[in-house]
Amino acid sequence: MADAPAKTPVHTDALPRFDEEVPRPVPPLALQEGATITRLVGVMRRLLADDGCPWDREQTFETLRKYALEEACEVIDAIDSGDRLAIREELGDLLLQVVFQAELGRREGAFALDDVVSGIVEKLVSRHPHVFGDLDAETADEVLRNWEKIKAKEKKDRGLLAGVPRSLPALVRAQRIGEKVQRVGFDWEDARGSRAKVAEEVAELDKAIEAGDSDAIEEEMGDVLFALVNLSRHVKVDAEGSLRRTIDKFTRRFAHVEARVKEQHGGWGTPGEASENLPLEVLDRYWDEAKSAEKQPK
Repeated sequence: MADAPAKTPVHTDALPRFDEEVPRPVPPLALQEGATITRLVGVMRRLLADDGCPWDREQTFETLRKYALEEACEVIDAIDSGDRLAIREELGDLLLQVVFQAELGRREGAFALDDVVSGIVEKLVSRHPHVFGDLDAETADEVLRNWEKIKAKEKKDRGLLAGVPRSLPALVRAQRIGEKVQRVGFDWEDARGSRAKVAEEVAELDKAIEAGDSDAIEEEMGDVLFALVNLSRHVKVDAEGSLRRTIDKFTRRFAHVEARVKEQHGGWGTPGEASENLPLEVLDRYWDEAKSAEKQPK
């Protein structure tokens, strides 16, 4: 087991106190260069001080794990909304997670924010030789292939797929895996081969369902989903975004169904009791109303 990094003493009395700083106005967009991040660092250090916030002082990398994921997802939701102010706010929340965890690293003597920033700067420069060096790359595909080659040299003892986080949503992880192996030639030549694979996997799923083998059904269902994600990649569709769009559409239409059920029938029957449920043809009629309403010109 590797030795833990030696702790470096932190002289907190030498650090600027946030409450002693004079707030400065945010400069115009054209002049912004990230200087205000020092105030965020100051706030975080104040919260983690001996007389700071009890909740913040109790946090660890492990307890902050879920918040990093939640904030990243909220950034995605804001992007999907198209609301630039919402994106700005959610990026701030995500940045807090970076600064918070970097400060925890500093306090235990492992690393700090400047190490984080320096590391990513060095990585960006080394992996963009077509910008900072003398390598030619005219297309985005060439850039990605060069990126993977450089990354493979940097991490020569790590497998090609080791860099895809297991904690990613399954559809995102499947698409990233497909992108990775495609760059080394392990892929169908075009969408036709990928589409044929979907048909093959669906046929195997049908057989498993017919046999009533629950374990085989689960395995074949996974194969179908994986094949569909690969097809999405071949036809230039983001699988995760595609499914999110359909879920949002279903949610909108079901909200109309639910409103009509409440309006016409006083609400749903007793959950789990089929005798209390409305006939499916009634619910389908309300569903068709929702679909028709969406097709009406706005």
